[in-house]
Amino acid sequence: MISVVIRNKNQKEALTFLLKNLTERYAEDISEILVIDNESTDGSIETAELFGARVVTVKKFSYGGSANIAAKAATFPVVVIFSAHSYPISHDFFKLILEKFHKNPKLAGLRCLHSPNDYRNYINNISATEDANRSGLIFSGSAFNKKVWEKHPFREDVSTFEDKEWSKRVLDVGYHIEFVNAIFSYEIKRTRKQKFFRFKNDIVGNYQLWHTDFNFLDVVKQFFADVYGSFKRLFLDIYYSFKRLVFRIKFLLNKPSKF
Repeated sequence: MISVVIRNKNQKEALTFLLKNLTERYAEDISEILVIDNESTDGSIETAELFGARVVTVKKFSYGGSANIAAKAATFPVVVIFSAHSYPISHDFFKLILEKFHKNPKLAGLRCLHSPNDYRNYINNISATEDANRSGLIFSGSAFNKKVWEKHPFREDVSTFEDKEWSKRVLDVGYHIEFVNAIFSYEIKRTRKQKFFRFKNDIVGNYQLWHTDFNFLDVVKQFFADVYGSFKRLFLDIYYSFKRLVFRIKFLLNKPSKF
């Protein structure tokens, strides 16, 4: 009943752990695993095949486009989507997802829990209708209904937030998006280049979806705030490096008794 799809590009180490986790802990809950790979060169494809996953190659990546490819390639009606650097933790992760879909025929998607924001909105019963950003889907640790996707595919002309845009759109036509208390981890370290790539997409996506705008004065203010923050962090790093040096010297000169 469940297809797991994983979006990946050159994340062999993280992908290996995710696939090991899925195949060793959740094999009886998953009907298939697909890796949607963006032309990795680090051996990710060979790793996916080693774990028995089906690999679908994406040559021209976009967030909405890769999500559509994943949904189209999935065989089963419930699609759970991960990034390679995320992984399920709850022992009943997929059982909870399937139970929710069985209970609610109007359910378009489920958001699992991985952050304080998720948990606060879940405990405070803040629905996706009230807060599509923090209670709508996030395409790393969410599940969606393939039949709903067939009627409402993901948009490929948004730079990012394809998950939030879809959430808003399906809610507007009467479907439901809910939290499910299935817990996963989202663990990623981005390079400066990757952070800048994400920054650019977020600027465009925030404008397209949330209409977040700014003027030239805002740009200049933010630049000086960034520079000030960088120098402040540098000063504090140097200050505490010096304090650690002083403490180590004091320790060498006056070591405590051993137990």
